[in-house]
Amino acid sequence: MNSFLPKEMIDCLKVDFQKRYNLNFEIKTVHPLGGGCINSACKIETKQGPFFLKWNSHGPSDLFIREAESLAEFQKSKNEFIIFPEPILSKQIDQNPGYLLTSYLKPGRSGNDDEKLGRGLAQLHKVSTPQFGFHSNNYCGATLQNNEYKPDWASFYIENRIGFLINSISKTRLWSNLDQKLTEQFLVRIPELLPKNTTPSLIHGDLWSGNFMHTQTAPALIDPCASYCDREFEMGMMTLFGGFSQRVYDAYNEIYPLPKEWKERNLIYQLYHVLNHYSLFGGHYKNQALEIMKRYC
Repeated sequence: MNSFLPKEMIDCLKVDFQKRYNLNFEIKTVHPLGGGCINSACKIETKQGPFFLKWNSHGPSDLFIREAESLAEFQKSKNEFIIFPEPILSKQIDQNPGYLLTSYLKPGRSGNDDEKLGRGLAQLHKVSTPQFGFHSNNYCGATLQNNEYKPDWASFYIENRIGFLINSISKTRLWSNLDQKLTEQFLVRIPELLPKNTTPSLIHGDLWSGNFMHTQTAPALIDPCASYCDREFEMGMMTLFGGFSQRVYDAYNEIYPLPKEWKERNLIYQLYHVLNHYSLFGGHYKNQALEIMKRYC
């Protein structure tokens, strides 16, 4: 029954659960789940009820720990419209697989999901902090994000997002001197292109349609890499590949209206995710990123 799960991980899970909750973690049934391109995943039934479990033996050692922190941070929104998996346990990747154990969200439809998603996302974005960043670095996909706090949004976006990512790309992908020169010209322009007085907002960080799911209770957001950023940054990923209806944005604006000119800056925020895709997958994403930068230089 449990052959799908690595034995060494089950042993770690039982020990960790006993330490944290002083309860025996007895797995009754295991139901493998698809849909993930990086991690293995399943639904497990236990005496304590159903849980969602994902794991991996490869990747950054603290990947699941950082994701659990993001999910915990989302609880601060006390959201009335969307839900997030509750982190139960997380373990780093070492000689044994790392894992993330969360509450299980039952797929289904709760009704008016687009409107709920828009309103819930607005409610999440209203959670704020004095500076831009997060209390730990985390991962957008498998890409490390530098979340060191900064008081100025333009500086954070230049140094912690675009500059930090370009530095990584230049070591792992083809990135010429001409590409670097264009990047530097673009970065010089960012302070005049981005809003001056913006508020740090708690964002999901990797919100595309694959990280949104319908459940029987409410729409849910999964697989986050949370940080406090200009909330328009969230829209960069949301609009890059589509998948969200206009009803989502209309409902968002009912709760927390976006600036009228937000779409004029949208490409600047899409750039980060295009560069990240180039970092992860290579290919045509490089030319797409360069074309975006040329538009502003």
